[in-house]
Amino acid sequence: MIKQLSKIEDEIIENSTWEKINFFLNKHVDIGDKISISILDVLIVITAIFVTTLILRLVFKIITRHLSQEEKSNFNGVFGYFRWLIYLVILLITLHSVGVNVTAIFAASAALLIGVGLALQTLFQDIITGVFILIDQSVHVGDIIEMEGKVGRVEEIKLRTTRAVTIDNKVLVIPNHMYLTNSLYNWTQNGTLTRESVSVSVAYGSDVQLVKKLLLQVANTHSAVISTPEPTVVFSNFGDSALEFKLIFTLADSFKAQFPKSDMRFEIDKLFREHNITIPFPQRDVHIIRKPE
Repeated sequence: MIKQLSKIEDEIIENSTWEKINFFLNKHVDIGDKISISILDVLIVITAIFVTTLILRLVFKIITRHLSQEEKSNFNGVFGYFRWLIYLVILLITLHSVGVNVTAIFAASAALLIGVGLALQTLFQDIITGVFILIDQSVHVGDIIEMEGKVGRVEEIKLRTTRAVTIDNKVLVIPNHMYLTNSLYNWTQNGTLTRESVSVSVAYGSDVQLVKKLLLQVANTHSAVISTPEPTVVFSNFGDSALEFKLIFTLADSFKAQFPKSDMRFEIDKLFREHNITIPFPQRDVHIIRKPE
């Protein structure tokens, strides 16, 4: 009899404990007039986020196991933004499944979401363009690019910006959305070798074969010029005041092309002076006709 009473007392205590725990877990906290959430709901949301984190880490390891360190770093940036988006979706689905009025949450934060959306419009454009750059590989680290007349060597590609260093060692920060609205010239898309040129004009009556010989001599003797393909001279036009030529050659480092071009112009001026070849300036003949009195 005593054992039965003791057993009944234990059951009563146990039921009372569970009732207290259940009462505590189901205690609701009201947020505004339409949003109510319990402690059990909070625990369920935390568990869902924790499980989602484990799944995302597993997915990231599976996807990036065959990628290089650089590609893995770039993908990690992209994956980071999508991770937060997935967290938001899981959070809303979990809240809806436990009975929280998600529509009320959106209604309460509608004005804030509209303001944030307008403020982050450009940011989202940058991020989307950054994803496209990383996917289609149109620009790589080390490429020499030109945009709006500015030339730089790409040092870092992020989701929001691309960083490049100019010839005068200044950092050029390009928002990625500018790729959508501006023409991008990739100097090294087809390789590091690029064809460059130096234009020069000589006076009418000059020996054009001698001009061609001297220009080729300038290109062939410069250390920065690649021998294959060979430099060439193009007789480009009969100008208004001069014969126009273009010396075409190949460089291995087009990022510093202005320096070999400058050297060649100095040498061309020197050789032309030695061979009495004149580089003319624009001239106009003015004829004055006087009418008889």
